[in-house]
Amino acid sequence: MSPSGHFAVPLRHPERFFIGGQWVPASTTATIEVIDPTSEEPCMQVAQAQPADMDRAISAAREAFDKGPWPRLSPAERAVYLRNFAAGWRKRSADVGEIFPRETGVLHVVASHIAGAAASEYERFADLAETFPFEERAHPAGGGDFGLLVREPMGVVGAITAWNSSTTSISHKIAPAWLAGCTVIVKSPPDAPGEGLIAAEIAEEIGLPPGVLNVVTAERDVSELLVTDPRVDKISFTGSTATGRRIGSLCGQRIARVSLELGGKSAAVILNDANLEEAAATLASAECMLSGQVCSSLTRIVVSRDRHDEFIDALVANFSQTRVGDPFEAETQMGPLAAERQRARVEGYIAKGIEQGAKLVTGGQRPKHLDRGYFIEPTVFAHVDNGHVIAQEEIFGPVLSVIPADDEADAIRIANDTIYGLNASVFTADVDRARAVAGQLNSGTVGHNAWRSDFSIAFGGFKQSGIGREGGAEGLLSYLESKTVILNDTPTKYLQ
Repeated sequence: MSPSGHFAVPLRHPERFFIGGQWVPASTTATIEVIDPTSEEPCMQVAQAQPADMDRAISAAREAFDKGPWPRLSPAERAVYLRNFAAGWRKRSADVGEIFPRETGVLHVVASHIAGAAASEYERFADLAETFPFEERAHPAGGGDFGLLVREPMGVVGAITAWNSSTTSISHKIAPAWLAGCTVIVKSPPDAPGEGLIAAEIAEEIGLPPGVLNVVTAERDVSELLVTDPRVDKISFTGSTATGRRIGSLCGQRIARVSLELGGKSAAVILNDANLEEAAATLASAECMLSGQVCSSLTRIVVSRDRHDEFIDALVANFSQTRVGDPFEAETQMGPLAAERQRARVEGYIAKGIEQGAKLVTGGQRPKHLDRGYFIEPTVFAHVDNGHVIAQEEIFGPVLSVIPADDEADAIRIANDTIYGLNASVFTADVDRARAVAGQLNSGTVGHNAWRSDFSIAFGGFKQSGIGREGGAEGLLSYLESKTVILNDTPTKYLQ
């Protein structure tokens, strides 16, 4: 572990792109500089893709899908590569642990485990090679003697990954796409390019066929070329709802397939039998994850009006004591925000909350003991109206809004009164009651007495939190096209 400010970049070719199985020179000398959010100093520099570079990457992926061996391998054969890729990620855990905090401010202790979590995702999809029905028999009702429902690879995938979770975001896209038989162009975020380059290094080491994985780092204008190119069959995007709307509209113009994993403004519903001390401790701890820069954070806390003040006291007692500082220091519980623009955004929302009449009860400032870095104090607002901007818009920082409700029905109404529907949780001592309330919440995931997220099942959102799901069999389906085959007789394979 190296402290912030002392860093040897563990990347072999940051000045190149991985295209068609090779490390190729960039078409220009343009670069992207990554700023360490703790020191505010440059820590990494990578090549910046231009239109010619993106065109080359798309061409390589198209060639690999149309003429290469990858789509013609069996799922079991592709699964071997997935398992080798997973092993490669585990070997690079220390490197991810060094890079990720310098890109986003995440704690080093968390970053050190991220590669292992990503590796598990590849292994889970490799397991699906043996159980998923890529081809299943059907019974025609309109003529013909024998029917098949065949699920085939969608084609070339443009994977646009998120800066706040680059390693896992890559895994949620590559793993199902590869098992399906697709080839992939990973467009790494300018803020967090390191993990895409590590993925490319692993792909080279395991002998992945050329063009199956291509990695470039680009700004938005060049990224749009990936979205609009007719040679790309599907776009899988993780990021803000605003950008997702843009990508969805561009894909709609050419009827391209698209998956969107977008923002959230998720609610924790505290029922009247919940243990307030435990709920407060749980929510305060969860919000420390990546300094609140998590799309599924439970940032709207809905509690009955008669327990509101008691809950605020418990929440402030926990959250205000969070140790903010260098993510490489063992005692730190929350690091900085990822960038200066992120801190400015969070500060703007805090000011808006005060302006609209919410009560700031803790935080809201830069920590006094930190004179450098993009830090913000853990912040809690009380007596928030659900119509307030801080209750409706995604802040992407450690800012919690506590909203009083009249009763359980009102709490559910408030929780659902948002354009988002990514995550939620119900705090109650009664599991049956939790299940009943979960059925009334318009959310892609609902947890019980905790912040929950599980890609082994499925992850995604209702409403403007996205389209489609990532993880599990649901995530695999979004990289497959269904084909109906109707024959006049039974093929030999199916004869008993």
